[in-house]
Amino acid sequence: MNSELTKQFLEKLIDLAKRVNDRLGRPVQFMEVCGTHTTAISKSGLRGLLCPHIELLSGPGCPVCVTDQVDIDMMIALARIPNVTVATFGDMIRVPGTESTLEVERARGANVEIFYSPMDTVLYAQDHKDREVVFLGVGFETTAPAVAMSIIEARSKVVQNYSVFSVHKIVPPAMRALLADPELRLDGFILPGHVCTITGRRAFDFISSEYRLPAVVAGFEPMDVMESLYLLMQQMLQDKAETVIGYRRLVHENGNIRAQKVMEECFEIADTPWRGFGVIPGSGLRLKPAFRAHDASVRFPIEIKESSPPEGCSCGEVLKGKMKPNQCPLFSTVCTPSDPIGPCMVSSEGACSAYYHYDVTV
Repeated sequence: MNSELTKQFLEKLIDLAKRVNDRLGRPVQFMEVCGTHTTAISKSGLRGLLCPHIELLSGPGCPVCVTDQVDIDMMIALARIPNVTVATFGDMIRVPGTESTLEVERARGANVEIFYSPMDTVLYAQDHKDREVVFLGVGFETTAPAVAMSIIEARSKVVQNYSVFSVHKIVPPAMRALLADPELRLDGFILPGHVCTITGRRAFDFISSEYRLPAVVAGFEPMDVMESLYLLMQQMLQDKAETVIGYRRLVHENGNIRAQKVMEECFEIADTPWRGFGVIPGSGLRLKPAFRAHDASVRFPIEIKESSPPEGCSCGEVLKGKMKPNQCPLFSTVCTPSDPIGPCMVSSEGACSAYYHYDVTV
């Protein structure tokens, strides 16, 4: 962020923002819908450098954060079943459920293992045939193909003790839920580069064609983000509303067709709850009937007590862009990364975590 070229572009960006603000009569307001963007923006100092000329709001871009409290409690219940190994990505370990966490259950003797790849979990299941291995399928379109491939691999190799508890979500329906909210005032979107490598640009065309807002698929370097903001504001000054690619290194019009086919082979669309939003129609991925032998929700029917989010936690409002993390009464006092109350402070992609480390005063 210290190079002369970056400094010059930043000045140019702020000048453009001032022109847009003069037209609007207020600061321009954009939302990034990717946890990696949230962290990159905060870590690079961009949020503070652009304030008050450009206001950047964080949306539902952290898959751990948007996982509903009921699903967290179901995961904890799975860990309590004798002879079950719960396999998970690391961020899920410390997410608070209604009464416990996976980390606490592991300390009490539950078998909870961290994996970096679902395919590694299949190998683990092959080597531990005496245990039922349940992988927690958390994530957006970015991670769903790899989980689908692990299920297909397990069926191919007859690994009967491997199953997936799928709480996978897809991003476009959540965007529609945001856009349908009359309380949320946005001027455009920074679209998730990782998700769009799978979905392609066209999956988000509706933002501009139906809602008349500009949207730019962005990469993750500071210059990528600044270029996306420049493109957004250029559209506004030209009275345009288009969904364009600013991350041409990896994103294409139609996305990764092979990954899409793997997902379609294994998953079907389902209604699913998002933290802060409630049930969003057609926003989840559940296993198709052909793969029910590897569906943990079918193999391990679980009943849980009534779930409730942590008292005073504002993660839901943060995920909807209606509150900045440092506006939550619990932020940095009761809720910290070492003792988190809500998932937005737990995940490395959570907005509260990013603000705590880099943007506490913005």
